[in-house]
Amino acid sequence: MPATQAQTGTVPSSSSERTGPRTQKISTFLWFDNNAEEAVNFYLTVFKNSKIRGISKYGATGPGPDGSVMTIDFELDGQELTALNGGPTFKFTEAISLVVHCDTQEEIDYYWEKLSEGGQKVECGWVKDKFGLSWQVTPDLLIELLQDKDRAKAERVMKAMMQMSKLEIEVLRQAAAAH
Repeated sequence: MPATQAQTGTVPSSSSERTGPRTQKISTFLWFDNNAEEAVNFYLTVFKNSKIRGISKYGATGPGPDGSVMTIDFELDGQELTALNGGPTFKFTEAISLVVHCDTQEEIDYYWEKLSEGGQKVECGWVKDKFGLSWQVTPDLLIELLQDKDRAKAERVMKAMMQMSKLEIEVLRQAAAAH
């Protein structure tokens, strides 16, 4: 029986060494300048149940230096992503963000602080990490309240959210309950 990544301390370097088949039909592909490894390693420390699934390297014909990391397939809490060292051509913008669904205020506080380290705390639950990627740290309760059939309740919740930087579940509940 072959040794696992955890046993050897190595990372799969090709699709044939990947830790399993893809389970998602659609996954997120993130373009970094030349710091994909640093970004992935950071994200692996933030999200539990995360791992590197495989790494591919540039060869002599690639735009990156021969032997340098081209892509990293990885999972963040079961969500499949790929990071690319693609060069300085493209930058992240707020036009795309990743949402972290949270059940508790403790989760919100944790992800808000971790993802904003070296980055920027924005507003309405948004942070930009130190690599420029935007994240929305959002309680599932917010989505539920904004979709409530009572439009006055949804409007009160929206007004409360628009005044926040980090989202606070209790404040959202109070807004929903107000008359």
